[in-house]
Amino acid sequence: MKIKWITHACFQIVTDDGKVIYTDPYQIKAGDAADILLISHDHYDHADSGSIKKVFQENKTKVICPKTSMRKLKKFNPIGLDPNESTEINGIKILAVPAYNPNKQFHPKGNKWIGYIIETGGKRIYHAGDTDVIPEMKELGKIDVALLPVGDTYTMGFADAVEACKVINPTICVPMHDWDKDLTKFSEMVTKDVPSVKVEILKGKDLEL
Repeated sequence: MKIKWITHACFQIVTDDGKVIYTDPYQIKAGDAADILLISHDHYDHADSGSIKKVFQENKTKVICPKTSMRKLKKFNPIGLDPNESTEINGIKILAVPAYNPNKQFHPKGNKWIGYIIETGGKRIYHAGDTDVIPEMKELGKIDVALLPVGDTYTMGFADAVEACKVINPTICVPMHDWDKDLTKFSEMVTKDVPSVKVEILKGKDLEL
């Protein structure tokens, strides 16, 4: 399995058997046709229509999004999920999990926006979406790779993302949504406070599992 960071919260994940998954499409210039497109919410920098069109293929690509975002994405015939609902596509299990800001107005819990756990090839990858540290993270189970926002303001900053690592205890943490921050400091903070978690910064390299 290979995970490639594109920009912001957008990743391309290629499974062991060659299925192509994109998360939160944004600023995709070109790419392989997607088997699955996972959209955490309908903000422009997570559900860019132009980027979706670059990798969307009729009769192949399945678009998954929150039920509350289906209307905005209706041209792509999406599958809607609420938090804690799941589906399976091409043998890949997709679980929607809560993603929200408890004390900010940007991503309210009532919107029922989501993150995802992708389960395939014996691995579980958690794409957190736009979220702060929330109690539901305690219920995620074993996570091999956690893609966590560290951008601050709209999501977790470095310190909160370190707390999320403590709660989730993934094997690997990949920071995202960073708005060009120096991620070396985040990596050092995790190494100091949660040494069981390895930080991988996917700028200029891919992650192979």
